[in-house]
Amino acid sequence: MSKLGTLYLVPNTLGDEARTAQLPWVLPNETITQAAKLKHWIVEDAKTARALLKAIDSVSPLICSIQEMQMGEWRGTARNAKYGDDVKPTDLLKPLLAGNDMGLMSEAGVPGVADPGAELVLAAHKLGAIVKPLIGPSSILLGLMASGLNGQRFAFQGYLPQDIHERSAKLKQLEVESRKFQQTQIWIETPYRNTTMLMACLSTLAPQTLLCLSVDLSLPAEMILTLSIAQWRKRYPNEAACSPLQNRPTVFLLLA
Repeated sequence: MSKLGTLYLVPNTLGDEARTAQLPWVLPNETITQAAKLKHWIVEDAKTARALLKAIDSVSPLICSIQEMQMGEWRGTARNAKYGDDVKPTDLLKPLLAGNDMGLMSEAGVPGVADPGAELVLAAHKLGAIVKPLIGPSSILLGLMASGLNGQRFAFQGYLPQDIHERSAKLKQLEVESRKFQQTQIWIETPYRNTTMLMACLSTLAPQTLLCLSVDLSLPAEMILTLSIAQWRKRYPNEAACSPLQNRPTVFLLLA
């Protein structure tokens, strides 16, 4: 039986602003060098992947041109099915079976965390391939590190419900669990719904509960601030006041 290739998990930057300038801050040289050696890729979004590879090429020349690379897209089983795409993880991992190393890249941050790449990683394990995570930025951990909230006990909740009543109920549930277990609750939101989410927090959570907003992490416009709900209400008394937060990638962290 021929030797299987290695699946390298390659982190992406957390935004496209000044991507080349970001690289020395967010990706170690070893990560950049290894990424430059890979010809076979599975990515969440080909356009975003090509932009990162172009930036990497300016620091460490790629093994081949971006046009010559084999690049398949994977957005997760459920999302693929929604759009009638029946591609399976094993279809995309075929280069591993031929002994080729592959790269798995998220649209932003690290593969497999709040990212559909986890399904591919599991499939690679089932094939018996080596999975090698490379070091890079995770917005979840960066936000937790900078929040000042409990880093010993924390839970990542993904996205909260969009329905106004379900969202309020979920926020109250997270606050109760946070208070009971002294556990930091972490979640993300689609950037264009940031103000809606913040207003929901301010109208639902107790005044003394701590809330951290980690915005544009690792980017030039980065803002990280932890305040009580009472303090946030003074800072952002209405949705219009929250407009500077709109359309900016944000991690929400709560500790009751």
